[in-house]
Amino acid sequence: MYLFGASGHAKVIIDILKALNIEIDGLVDDDILVNNLLGYPVFHGRTEFSPIIVSIGSNLIRKKVVEKLSADFGTAIHPSAIISDTVVINEGSVVMQGAIIQSEAKIGRHCIINTGASVDHDCVIEDFVHISPHSTLCGNVSVGEGSWIGAGAIIIQGVKIGKWSVVGAGSVVTKDIPDNVLAAGNRCKVIKRI
Repeated sequence: MYLFGASGHAKVIIDILKALNIEIDGLVDDDILVNNLLGYPVFHGRTEFSPIIVSIGSNLIRKKVVEKLSADFGTAIHPSAIISDTVVINEGSVVMQGAIIQSEAKIGRHCIINTGASVDHDCVIEDFVHISPHSTLCGNVSVGEGSWIGAGAIIIQGVKIGKWSVVGAGSVVTKDIPDNVLAAGNRCKVIKRI
């Protein structure tokens, strides 16, 4: 397995792969000053590695990198995660330590379900979404492509989060959030368009 991106997010994915006894062949990064990460070689200027996980935290940059690559994409799910056998997790996605994903949830391509996050039954997480540490998505929540749910946010059942929006850390979301906005607070409200 290879990783594209050699920074903090890659370190966590390396830990997941090691816990799964998956051999890590190296990483790819644009920064020519980074030549190894946690003892693994970092390659530059080559993108033909496969299988690969794009280990970049930024949703938009992760999407741009995926669109440039012609590769088979892997997934990484930490063994401490609790995942219903009816969950669908698509290519390129990673599920961190202690996350919980309940019955009939669907996780899109190249998503991050971060440390201790809880995604309840029937949630739909579209491609390139990041659910930050210790966020709670109650049942039947949908999160649009590219959106970022901040650490510790709580999203009440049935709420829809639009595409490419950001929900601030610690927010309590009780109503739908539109596309392309920053929303925050308890009760969460739109702060500005992004």
